[in-house]
Amino acid sequence: MNEKIPTLYLCATPIGNLEDMTYRAVRMLGEVELIAAEDTRHTRQLLTHFDIHTKLTSYHEHNKLTKGPELIAYMAEGHDLICVSDAGLPGICDPGSHLAGLAIAAGFKVTPLPGANAGLSALICSGLDTTRFTFIGFLPKTRKKQQEVLESVKHYPETLIFYEAPHHLKATLKALHSVLGDRQVALGRELTKKFEEFQRGSLTQIMAHYAENDPRGEYVLVVAGFDGEVTVEENELPADPKACCEHFIAQGLDKKMAMRETAKILGISRRDVYQAMLEDG
Repeated sequence: MNEKIPTLYLCATPIGNLEDMTYRAVRMLGEVELIAAEDTRHTRQLLTHFDIHTKLTSYHEHNKLTKGPELIAYMAEGHDLICVSDAGLPGICDPGSHLAGLAIAAGFKVTPLPGANAGLSALICSGLDTTRFTFIGFLPKTRKKQQEVLESVKHYPETLIFYEAPHHLKATLKALHSVLGDRQVALGRELTKKFEEFQRGSLTQIMAHYAENDPRGEYVLVVAGFDGEVTVEENELPADPKACCEHFIAQGLDKKMAMRETAKILGISRRDVYQAMLEDG
């Protein structure tokens, strides 16, 4: 008879409205013996609302390196475990992904208890392209690192999704405008809560609004992708595929986009560009 393989459940929790919970998630939270929570006080309020009395343990960014192995040892004894974040899907902008990696390495089953997600909820209500998108999340804290991230996605054709706290929103809008230009954006605020609000328009329009109004609540910023051509003077471009590709990378394109532009400019196939990059190391 085969032994049951322990399971790590990654459980979505409300991003605002407590009724964001699914029936399955509520049932499972009551059936397991232990829940690993980013903030046990916050999660206890959720459990109390649904009359759930499962034991909680703290698992967050600052204790994940020590607590993660302890939770894996707990599972190794044959127990299932649920991991939750403060809001939305665990593993998105929190250490749930670290615990999932440990569980997979240990040979345990990892499965989702799907539900609310702020980024996708804002995207589908943004009015912007939803067929291709790139999730960025929170930008780094330092201006230099912010610049590097924004430059790296500057020419992405996909819709971009960012998270931001109210006290950083004005600076982030300014940084987006500075690097990405005056693109169309949609800001989702307080999603699924009583004062949920969407603002849509150009970055210039949104910045003007917040020049006169203080940001309130947690924000998701959905930004239109790059829809122009990468323009450079032809006499600046090296004829060598590798050098040309490196030129575009230096401009902020990722390697895949740089190879695509190189092939187009030099009139050769992408395979030829790829081969040139391999041959020159």
